[in-house]
Amino acid sequence: MSCGEPHETDCSEILDHLYEFLDHEMPDSDCVKFEHHFEECSPCLEKYGLEQAVKKLVKRCCGHDDVPGDLRAKVMGRIDLIRSGQAVPDQDVTASPATPQES
Repeated sequence: MSCGEPHETDCSEILDHLYEFLDHEMPDSDCVKFEHHFEECSPCLEKYGLEQAVKKLVKRCCGHDDVPGDLRAKVMGRIDLIRSGQAVPDQDVTASPATPQES
């Protein structure tokens, strides 16, 4: 995604770290770079707005439910795989191997 214009901070870097920006998990100096980029790049600003809206919707709909620790670990494992560019398997990679049932 890009508007076709050169930017001080590349669009791919912005999108790779968008959730860190949304979650306020980055230094203020990096936040300033992101805000400046959004002022220049409407596709990235649109993506930011969409992700922000999804985050608000999830919080509103699911914000009061406790999440089991194992589910959180599975989701974070998938996110890490996706961020690293690895293929995400169709089946759950964190599940225990199936044990054969005795007859």
